[in-house]
Amino acid sequence: MIERIVDPHDPRLTDYVDLTDVKLRRVLEPAEGLYMAESSKVISRAIEAGHRPRSLLMTEKWLAPLTDLIAHAEGRFGPVPVYVGTDDVVEQITGFHLHRGALAAMHRPPSPSLVELVSGATRIAVLDGLVDHTNVGAVFRSAAALGIEGVVLSPDCADPLYRRSVRVSMGAALTLPYTRAESWSGDLQLLRDHGFTLAALALSDDSVDLADVAHDPPERLAWMLGSEGHGLSATAMDAADLVVRIPMRLGIDSLNVAAASAVALWALRDAPGRGAPGDRVG
Repeated sequence: MIERIVDPHDPRLTDYVDLTDVKLRRVLEPAEGLYMAESSKVISRAIEAGHRPRSLLMTEKWLAPLTDLIAHAEGRFGPVPVYVGTDDVVEQITGFHLHRGALAAMHRPPSPSLVELVSGATRIAVLDGLVDHTNVGAVFRSAAALGIEGVVLSPDCADPLYRRSVRVSMGAALTLPYTRAESWSGDLQLLRDHGFTLAALALSDDSVDLADVAHDPPERLAWMLGSEGHGLSATAMDAADLVVRIPMRLGIDSLNVAAASAVALWALRDAPGRGAPGDRVG
């Protein structure tokens, strides 16, 4: 359903206004049940994951190349408004030059409950207070690639469906199940009640070497990953069953959270009793 636009203040385009204001989008998107998918590849992956587009926005030059994408969306979900404008008009709407094909305002799918998320899982990641969308996306990408079956977000963790997170995750944020905790201490205890060993990736005097955990891993393991600044919260550290360190050299005491998560997840990717990586979300 192609609709030409000439006015950047057209009220039909409200979903796409002020996309560069991160604080606005973090408040607006969850409240209205939307997220923004950027680029034809991400939009296609979202549609394949069953996410319904509310509308698409693109410049004139992308209309012909994205004909199949539009047909795919409408074939699955019915008519979808496709707003098409000049480069100048679209840039005035979004606040940036749209060079990745298209944007889509997507209806946010419902998240599973925590119990639903962990049912049958043996490896999950717990993100505590990560505020950088790039790091969240990078963690999701590593998690999907290395056998994590679900992700639990603290109440203050950044949104995995923010467009930068989705892009950095290479779409993994669209397919790897996740849920946001409502009671941080209570939900961490719920994980323990379901048989998960809570492993805090952090520095402490009583930490154990990652290699030792990999040698004899718990049957059900929840990796707890802390924020970019102060690391894991006191609540998370108090709930931890063990603290795990990655040995360092040359005076370096820690890694970026995205890099640290990749190292830890890789170390336990083939833990006894687990299927091959290709058997899990990727």
